[in-house]
Amino acid sequence: MKVAVCGIACEKCPRMLKHQCPNGEDGCKPKMNKFCKISTCAFERGVALCFECSEFPCDITKTGPINYGYCQYISGKI
Repeated sequence: MKVAVCGIACEKCPRMLKHQCPNGEDGCKPKMNKFCKISTCAFERGVALCFECSEFPCDITKTGPINYGYCQYISGKI
């Protein structure tokens, strides 16, 4: 299973299911991306997944597709 930089399984992403993913079958990877702050941030920090960042969860995470409270839970910060 491919996992996007934000943590969502690519196979469950609505854009992937509609064959509208801008990255095609590769899914979302960390890269400079004017449409995705999460992808750009991960690229700039040198992590493959948001969860690998020492600042996770952060304000950028709040804009992402995963519930911020859940991000706090899995990071052990609540």
